[in-house]
Amino acid sequence: MVKKFTYKNKTLEYLQNLDLKDLAKLLPSRQRRSILRGLTEQQKILLLKIKKYKNSKKTIRTQVRDMIVLPIMVGMNFSIHNGKDYTQVQIIDEMIGHYLGELTLTRKKVGHSAPGIGATKSSAGVAKK
Repeated sequence: MVKKFTYKNKTLEYLQNLDLKDLAKLLPSRQRRSILRGLTEQQKILLLKIKKYKNSKKTIRTQVRDMIVLPIMVGMNFSIHNGKDYTQVQIIDEMIGHYLGELTLTRKKVGHSAPGIGATKSSAGVAKK
């Protein structure tokens, strides 16, 4: 038996048919506040792109990391900017209510190499080549 996805006891089909104001009532308070105050110009442009490419498999490139994942985005591919390059992300139903910026990491693990000459007391007496 496959478990069907629900968000606060609402099915994905029901959520996709809601308008933005009704959807905001189901979201957590930070996301609700953002939607009720109104979307920014960049977010509105991204929303128009999403509606335009809804049924195609085209990847949407965006730098709008503060956009909330809406139910109409489920199943779409996004390339989200992480400060240096774009990271490919496919939106799934569990991501509803999160921000796009949460889905890509902006920091990498620092991989340090061996310490240099003079970095430790034992290497202070080593002659340089």
